[in-house]
Amino acid sequence: MPLSGDWTLEADEIIALPVDDLALRVLKDARDNNEWNWQNWLKRARTAYREKPDAVLALTEAWSWLLNRGLVVWNVGQDSAGSFLVSRQGHAALDQGLLWIRAVQRLDIELVSVLEAKARPQFLRGDFEAAALLAMKEVELRVRTMAGLPNSLTGTALMQQAFRPGKGDQDAGPLVDTTADGGEAVGTMELFKGAIGLFKNPPSHRRVDYTDPTEAAEVLLLADLLMRLLNKIEKS
Repeated sequence: MPLSGDWTLEADEIIALPVDDLALRVLKDARDNNEWNWQNWLKRARTAYREKPDAVLALTEAWSWLLNRGLVVWNVGQDSAGSFLVSRQGHAALDQGLLWIRAVQRLDIELVSVLEAKARPQFLRGDFEAAALLAMKEVELRVRTMAGLPNSLTGTALMQQAFRPGKGDQDAGPLVDTTADGGEAVGTMELFKGAIGLFKNPPSHRRVDYTDPTEAAEVLLLADLLMRLLNKIEKS
């Protein structure tokens, strides 16, 4: 085996693993065994798996994955080109696990500015509930401000007032696109009501497992979509 007795993967297992899963195992091995040079690690791997070049290639891809995502960084205290340190995000990945890494990858897009500044840092610190709740609160605040409705109006009632389609003697809500098809107007209202009703108040609804980073990431992405829809409404 390339490193310690803790490394027990056979060549076929290495080849079969997704690159992010394999990379996290490589990172853990490197940290636990005080590895300082990724090139030396791969040289030992090449010797150990000399009959299985596909396994060596997979391990090389794993190191490239770690380097490209900043989970390991160049050690400026060493002259060797292969010298590295586990970064702060790398230590966080080891602490949080594979689900956290994959959830962070889901959020590897530019969120609207307010979510980028407020919700993403909370998420990266592992406070998934705070990140998701903050994101949905920002949606609620934006709707209230754009619609010019009072602070006393909150939650689904706020969404109902802001997006209600006009019908009979009832005027359309201030954020309704009056040129849109009636079904679209209803769909927009229900989308905002459902998002706020399900995800803004977890103590009341308990519809999100905030220990699951993937689900929390999806709530942030939903909030981002809603904010982008509000941007379009504001410009129309």
